[in-house]
Parts: sequence; C-alpha cells; structure tokens
Amino acid sequence: MTFLEQLTEDIKSAMKARDSKSLDALRGIKKELIEAQTKGTQHELDDAEIMKILQKMVKQRQDSAQLYTEQNRPDLAEEESAQAEVISRYLPKALSKEEVEEALRKIIAEVGASSPKDMGKVMGVASKQFAGRADGKMVSELVKSLLAQA
Repeated sequence: MTFLEQLTEDIKSAMKARDSKSLDALRGIKKELIEAQTKGTQHELDDAEIMKILQKMVKQRQDSAQLYTEQNRPDLAEEESAQAEVISRYLPKALSKEEVEEALRKIIAEVGASSPKDMGKVMGVASKQFAGRADGKMVSELVKSLLAQA
C-alpha cells in the first residue's frame, strides 16, 4: 500500500470517527502531496520527498502555534499543535542528540574533515543520512562544535 493509499484510508477512518482535528490535518497532508506530485514532472513521490514535505508541514504548524501563543491566542495555538501532532505520526522516530553526535563523529572520520572549513563536506553527507530523522539546525550546530574541537 502506497503512502497516499494509506492516507486515504486514514481520512476515511477519521471521517467515520468524526475526528475533525485529525481530518483537517490529514486532508492538508494529502493536498500538499498532490500539489508536489503535479508540479513539474508529475512523478510518484518517493519516501524521502514525502518525509521532507511532512517535516516542513510540522515545522510550519509548530512555528504558527508558537506565534499564536506569543499573541495570546491559545485557541489557535492549540489547533496548530494538534495538527502538528497528527502529521508527526507519519514521520519516522527522531534521533536523539546523542545518536546524531555519534553518527556525525563517524561521518567526520569518513570524509576526513579536520577543521571548520570542512563543514560543507560533512553537512552534505549528514543531511542525506539524517533526512527526516533529525533537525537540520541541531545537526549544523553539532557539526560546528565537533569540527571546532578537531
């Protein structure tokens, strides 16, 4: 079963359960995926592309929730947080900071990076390896600190 087929089944289940919060989030996911498919070459999205889209959606919802909280709009913040939670169910389990740091040490050794000037080499490999499983900002900060120690 493809991801879109699974998503369609989940939408049906949410409709039957009358779960409007989940339904809104699931329809949003489907809309984004269909738009991404129809742009340009009209090809089937692979898992990496789907995960990238889902990550972007979760980040947007979290940022919106934070803004609404700062503007004293808890009702809207709660709605955005609920949607982010539903979308994140489809993402793989995120790696912990320790797991990322351990993997980065291996990557640094593999590419032979020895100074902060080699950050681009390390980030190129790391961004592909951690796609969908680690926050890019955290990875970048860890690479900087590890290369500064080298």
